[in-house]
Amino acid sequence: MSYAVEAKNLGKKFGNIQALDNVTFNIKQGEVYGLIGPNGAGKTTTLRIISTLIAPTSGTATVFGVDVVKQPDAVRKILSYLPEEAGAYRNLSGMEYLQFMAKFSAVDTTAAIKEAVEISGLGDRLKDRAKTYSKGMKRRLLLARALMTKPKLAILDEPASGLDVLHAYHVRQIIKSYVKQNGVTVLLSSHNMLEVEFLCDRVALVNKGKIVLEGKPDDLKTQYSSQNLEEVFAKVIGYA
Repeated sequence: MSYAVEAKNLGKKFGNIQALDNVTFNIKQGEVYGLIGPNGAGKTTTLRIISTLIAPTSGTATVFGVDVVKQPDAVRKILSYLPEEAGAYRNLSGMEYLQFMAKFSAVDTTAAIKEAVEISGLGDRLKDRAKTYSKGMKRRLLLARALMTKPKLAILDEPASGLDVLHAYHVRQIIKSYVKQNGVTVLLSSHNMLEVEFLCDRVALVNKGKIVLEGKPDDLKTQYSSQNLEEVFAKVIGYA
């Protein structure tokens, strides 16, 4: 079986710190796969390796069969990456930002911008400068930028990070509906277990650079007789 993402024995060291330790997982095409765990568990490091921003110390990873280390340029053409701390250009309007970013893709820019306008749901506020946006509005703009080119793989690092309940709900609804409509494969990270339960087909629980458990959210909750993934995680790592 061919996978959208295939990671084998990924390891990453930063000096004497072992950030990743033999991480292995596969993601099917059209699947939403979540890496969950506490801050510093290795989630973002994994995303950065898959998105070609950093190279692994050991192991391999491919995106739709393309090696992230040997062919990074080819990988970048088929994915988009939304970092947790991404920002927009403050003095550009939302629309100007989308138009500027669309120029970097090989797709029909007019169609991409139209798609982004719909995804963001910002309406007339796209005429305003990004520096006037709330954090929730900025995140919606950035999510629209990440998805507007209909990438084969969208990598989302804490997609609703720091948002209030309503903005976080809106962002999750955008992701869920967009993936369903366009068949995009998604790799996301989050420490918000409820968010992951809502969005993900399968999850991997990451702790101290290792995947300690993997499966469908409902199956894991049943297996560990738990009401939610937070409780599952606590039991797996010995906190409950």
